[in-house]
Amino acid sequence: GFRKERAALEQLRGHRNIVTLYGVFTNHYSANGPSRCLLLELLDISVSELLLHSSNQGCSMWMIQHCARDVLEALAFLHHKGYVHADLKPRNILWSAEEECFKLIDFGLSFKEGNQDVKYIQTDGYRAPEAELQNCLAQAGLQSETECTSAVDLWSLGIVLLEMFSGMKLKHTVQSQEWKTNSSAIIDHIFASEGVVNSAIPAYHLRDLIKSMLHCDQGKRASAEKALCSPFFSIPFAPHIEDLVMLPTPVLRLLNVLSDASLQCEEEYEDILEDIREECQKYGPVVSLLIPKENPGKGQVFVEYANAGDSKAAQKMLTGKIFDGKFVVATFYPLSAYKRGYLYQNLL
Repeated sequence: GFRKERAALEQLRGHRNIVTLYGVFTNHYSANGPSRCLLLELLDISVSELLLHSSNQGCSMWMIQHCARDVLEALAFLHHKGYVHADLKPRNILWSAEEECFKLIDFGLSFKEGNQDVKYIQTDGYRAPEAELQNCLAQAGLQSETECTSAVDLWSLGIVLLEMFSGMKLKHTVQSQEWKTNSSAIIDHIFASEGVVNSAIPAYHLRDLIKSMLHCDQGKRASAEKALCSPFFSIPFAPHIEDLVMLPTPVLRLLNVLSDASLQCEEEYEDILEDIREECQKYGPVVSLLIPKENPGKGQVFVEYANAGDSKAAQKMLTGKIFDGKFVVATFYPLSAYKRGYLYQNLL
């Protein structure tokens, strides 16, 4: 597994949605004697943890779209290079606070299409029907007629997105007889039961995108490139406040700090600005600081740090602090939007 993963990561180096391999080292202190290790970039929260936090509510459309686009971009790239990931699941998709995107990790089961060397690929609950069939045959000592192709990755992603939307683990659902008979009706049912929460049209686009990845026949399944052309990706969504608490970035946004009165009085405004800068610099160098006097974002404080490690430390320490008699609420904020001067209107 080690040699294979290293080779794959070296081949796939340079794509922003694939974890970066920095190098290789030998750990001489492991219990079973020296072992070879990969030195990978440090990433943040996984989709698996995000699902736990969404506690049956499902994730926001903004987060689902962000994750779907990032992972499809990664898949389009690796499939173009002839690779199949073969183990796509929520714990193998991680958020990068520095680059503000989701990245694919764990290439231990990946293989070059047409050169599959292990029979048992993918994880229970995210395994494509053709991989399931291959498993069963391998256990009986038989060879499968059909090869597993890059289409297995799209199946897994389809399930991940359905879990993000529904907020439910779907392992038992996808292993049920009903699913095998009519998965389309089950997907419709999941979307119908959520109907009220999510506005209809975006939800239908997402539903159709997911269905295109979950065809039982791998030949009919959408490719990553084709899936990226879904109308779902042309809808602009805004992040929810929970998204901005969960996904770290180098920019911090402080709420409930300034009153309208202090925005009006220039002297008071300057004093507050200085106080905030001083407080925020305790956690790392502040690159820029912005407090809009008009909507959108009126009275919110935006603090840009040089790196996400500092903003994470600041977010931890500043949350719940009392400033001017008020409890501070600290969330992160997308650096890309901040740099463009784009402040989301509806955040709650």
